[in-house]
Amino acid sequence: MRIVIVALIVLFSGLNAMSQEKDNDSPVSIPMFYGFYGYQWPGADMAERFGSNSVIGPGFLWKTKTNWLLGAEYSYIFGNNVKYGFKILEGIMTSTGNIISGDGTPAVVALFERGYTISGRVGKLIPALGHDKNSGFFITAGLGYISHKIRIDVENKNAPQLKGDYSRGYDRLSGGFLLSQSVGYMYFGKHNLVNFTIAFDVYEGFTRGYREYLFDTRQSGDEKRFDLLFGPRVTWMIPLRKRMPREYYYY
Repeated sequence: MRIVIVALIVLFSGLNAMSQEKDNDSPVSIPMFYGFYGYQWPGADMAERFGSNSVIGPGFLWKTKTNWLLGAEYSYIFGNNVKYGFKILEGIMTSTGNIISGDGTPAVVALFERGYTISGRVGKLIPALGHDKNSGFFITAGLGYISHKIRIDVENKNAPQLKGDYSRGYDRLSGGFLLSQSVGYMYFGKHNLVNFTIAFDVYEGFTRGYREYLFDTRQSGDEKRFDLLFGPRVTWMIPLRKRMPREYYYY
């Protein structure tokens, strides 16, 4: 997180310097692909199951001449902080806390957080600070789908009690309707590689468990949930327009 904070300070310092330039360019339509990385903290029901996580993904965005933003994106959620720990596997552990593999030796088992989102987004750009009227603060809102689970990773896959359908009895797979919001700053530079956003995201998932039966609790796993994720993200954009006003070129 220290690296992210330093990067934010450097980037915004550069933007403030550029804001002194005078430019009367009008907003233009810019379709673009982008990739992003974010860091998130959980809230509500999500905080009971997982700790903080990372999120990466691709997306497509169209900024119209009137500075409306329309797009869609996919995000992959991953982390290694599962708050349940190995408590969910206690029923198949020995008295010494081991899971025995198929060859009679202790299996090496690790637990991870895995998930994804798919969403469409709409928003508005408000020109400010940048060298033209295509850069500025923005806000977006989205609708989509979110899914997440506990990934149970067994080295060499040699524990039969955690293979196939058996692992599904522990993984807490959940999914459902997603709302998302994002607020941040979008910048288009004079060079092709300097196009980015810095933003803060919030995801709200109205989900339920997909497993009909959990082996460790011996109960149904179809409970309703409210899952919350929030945190900063940095996005790098690749505009598809070949030429911009005042000799700004994008390929």
